[in-house]
Amino acid sequence: MLNRITLPVTAFAQNCSLVWCSATNKAALIDPGGETPRLLAEIEKRGLTLESILLTHGHLDHVGATGELLAVKSVPVIGPSREDAFWINGLDQQAQMFGLSPVLAFTPTLWLQAGDKVQVGEEVMDVYFCPGHTPGHIVFVHPTQRLAFVGDVIFNGGVGRSDFPQGCHSSLINSIKDTLLPLGDDITFVPGHGPESTFGHERLHNPYLR
Repeated sequence: MLNRITLPVTAFAQNCSLVWCSATNKAALIDPGGETPRLLAEIEKRGLTLESILLTHGHLDHVGATGELLAVKSVPVIGPSREDAFWINGLDQQAQMFGLSPVLAFTPTLWLQAGDKVQVGEEVMDVYFCPGHTPGHIVFVHPTQRLAFVGDVIFNGGVGRSDFPQGCHSSLINSIKDTLLPLGDDITFVPGHGPESTFGHERLHNPYLR
């Protein structure tokens, strides 16, 4: 079983997910946006072994703690898709744009693409390519538990911004309608910000999808 806890971090209230395999206690952090000491404490408190860092996209509020974590834990950084390399390479510029302190630079160990799979202990998640918010945004889906980690593609009652460099609103909506919603109404998703929802609820009630 894939266990999980959502840890909103930084002033952006970005949902970092700590996920772990119940059979092995091996864990991953999905989108560690900041507050490195808190994230490490949550891992230690549960007796977990951090196995990897998984990234949905390259925006600072989702990757900001990655470099600091790597200074403490030598683990692979997996994702996003290579199209987001310019965001990760420009972390200093992102920090300046938001008036934040610089963060430690890093380079992903493995770029992802549609059809890839990522493993946390014995648990496997599928990778879906969902550009629009950023050009290299990906989504992680655990098909057995009907669970998705969608970053900033879709929210409870909203969708991601597309006015950042290389964003595209039509691509974003297509990613949701053509890639995510067909996976099933029963899938619960953890968004990058705010409360969880299901694809079925958003199909019926999200004003951006009508």
